Amino acid sequence: MPSATQPPRDLRLLPKAHLHLHFTGSMRHQTLLELAEREGLTLPDSLVEEWPPQLSAADEKGWFRFQRLYDVARSVLSTEDDVRRLVREAAEDDVADGGRWLEIQVDPSGYAARFGGITAFTDLVLDCARDAAERTGLGIAVVIAANRTRHPLDARTLARLARQYAGRGVVGFGLSNDERRGVTADFGPAFAIAERAGLLLAPHGGELLGPPSVRAVLDHLHADRLGHGVRSAEDPRLLDRIAAAGVALEVCPVSNVALGVYTDLSSVPLPQLLEVGATVALGADDPLLFGSRLAGQYATMRAAHGLTDAQLAELARMSFRASRAPSSDVARWLGEVDAWLASPAPEVSEDAVLDRR
Repeated sequence: MPSATQPPRDLRLLPKAHLHLHFTGSMRHQTLLELAEREGLTLPDSLVEEWPPQLSAADEKGWFRFQRLYDVARSVLSTEDDVRRLVREAAEDDVADGGRWLEIQVDPSGYAARFGGITAFTDLVLDCARDAAERTGLGIAVVIAANRTRHPLDARTLARLARQYAGRGVVGFGLSNDERRGVTADFGPAFAIAERAGLLLAPHGGELLGPPSVRAVLDHLHADRLGHGVRSAEDPRLLDRIAAAGVALEVCPVSNVALGVYTDLSSVPLPQLLEVGATVALGADDPLLFGSRLAGQYATMRAAHGLTDAQLAELARMSFRASRAPSSDVARWLGEVDAWLASPAPEVSEDAVLDRR
């Protein structure tokens, strides 16, 4: 813990990579309100007066409510300028939080009908990412993700799409949505396509379900990184396997609590994950629905577990090492993390440190 005479360093100045951010979920709340008004859409009260919404995914009905809010938010994106604005603002927000690199996750099939098909939408997103990177200085790459609630053949189509753009802005392939739906092994052929293309394999697992779900994505999908994966802590042997294999865990503390995976932030088992040497990259998941962005994840874990600045710096280092950023950039950013840790702690209030904007 920082001493009484040594205030904690500003976490928004800590260089970091963001490896778990969903496309529509990255939208600013104010942007949602403005675009909905333009489109003449009446938003649910939980996205207006009660924001951020009270959520739970303890059962499929709860997940359905969560997914419905996500779909409502996605419906306000109707023009190319809307998509460009979303990506630019997500980049600006990450930069304000100390972000140097972002891997944003998107399922193009969810936007295809409005934007001319999955290929056209992917082209648009990649163009927006290039533009946002030039404007903000943030490195941006894309992870194309399939949907567990759809047929595995749809996942193969998206894996081929990801393969088509490998080396041209797309760095990975994922699998998202309700972890309790579908049979993990059925998505194996899609992940084999992505694996042969040299793409990062980053399926969700170990959030809504426990260790058996994690084993399934490791065994059948050959995961390099796990979206969430936090419930690996419930099985010491599994956690040892993950640490030994260097499989990174994209841990999103605020969303874990919001969805009822844990009762409070102090219950998120980050210390247990770190104790065995697991690679952990903190992520914001869906700031639009959970109300907390990247620096907020570091701040809440500092507050909940009393993490030192040295431990927080190591979390930032792990985020860079687990990324698909160019190695020369990673080396430079690791040096910036060292410089942050070596710098005198600024005189900042705790309120400023915990500010979620």
